[in-house]
Amino acid sequence: MEMYMGAIREQKKKITKKAILNAAIQLFGEKGFENTSIEQIAKTAGVGKGTVYSYFTTKRDILYAFCEGELEYIHEQMASKTNQNAPILEQMLTIFMAEFQYITKNPEFGRLFIREMAFPNPTFLDDHQDNDKKYFEMIFPIIIRAQERGEIRSELEPLHVCGHFFALFLLLLHANYTKMIPFEEAEKTLRTLFSQVIDGLQPAGSGDACKGVTHG
Repeated sequence: MEMYMGAIREQKKKITKKAILNAAIQLFGEKGFENTSIEQIAKTAGVGKGTVYSYFTTKRDILYAFCEGELEYIHEQMASKTNQNAPILEQMLTIFMAEFQYITKNPEFGRLFIREMAFPNPTFLDDHQDNDKKYFEMIFPIIIRAQERGEIRSELEPLHVCGHFFALFLLLLHANYTKMIPFEEAEKTLRTLFSQVIDGLQPAGSGDACKGVTHG
């Protein structure tokens, strides 16, 4: 009985936390991050202000919860759409398109997320580094396996390889936010960009690892 009641309490906590996060997403989108108060989030979520603070000490904690949700979504997409033996192009496309879809569904959160990625607040550096660690733990094995298969050069540092893909992902986000590239063309654009960078990372004389892909 106690185990059953404990499970119910945990489920209620998850529902409450989700309601708070959804309220924050809505309000940040409508009012902006700086102009949204904890009181407004509590009212929209239908809970007391103290309840919000029991889950999130600051609004920035809500932002990091968004980042954790993003990582969970990416893992789900990876599990359902690809496998660890798929070419690096397909695995990277799955990861970054999942990230693109998650961020663009919540534009205001997306802006905050990118700002935090590029210019982390020193006060919350531990949280930022923890998110980075989880991110790299997902991407680095893909790069290492691609090196072992001969898809990209083995002497390259995984962090540097990851940087190529992330920079192109930021370019795509910028182009989408500024309406240069519509959502419907995002995957095709990213496939072209990633194919080009993989071509440049191949071992000498290996040929085109992305045959059948039209560049440009």
